[in-house]
Amino acid sequence: MSTKVKITPHGERAILITRSFKAPRELVFAAMSQAEMVGQWLHGPPGWTMTTSEMDLRVGGRYRWVWTNADGREMGMGGTVLDVDPPSLLKTTEQFDDAWYEGEATNTGTLTEENGVTLMSLVVEYESTKARDGVLAGPMASGLDASYDHLDNFLNAKH
Repeated sequence: MSTKVKITPHGERAILITRSFKAPRELVFAAMSQAEMVGQWLHGPPGWTMTTSEMDLRVGGRYRWVWTNADGREMGMGGTVLDVDPPSLLKTTEQFDDAWYEGEATNTGTLTEENGVTLMSLVVEYESTKARDGVLAGPMASGLDASYDHLDNFLNAKH
């Protein structure tokens, strides 16, 4: 089982992010959608700490995540829940306060489980090919690897 994140272009404006976790999908879904759990593993870049983790897990509900570094600088993002079908689907919008890509993105996450291993497939669709290509050229992979490694450790401790 590969535990590293894979990021590939998906169509004209999207990327596909996949990662496997050796945990039941109900637990993976809860860890990715319940604010108190998200705050325990989604630490952000090194040197940053999650200081706000809010999620109203219903269609039309909003979520908000904020990280703070040692200098007191904040990095925040949030969006709206577009669709939710626990434990298999979560679709949201995403926009950073200080966006490093233009516009808003739509995240469609699906979870499938086989033999105790949950596969996360996350399609992130951007407003343009230019925005998508800019994200692919950036340091996203290393940041996601670190975050999903934290999630893996969190899941292992819970089950």
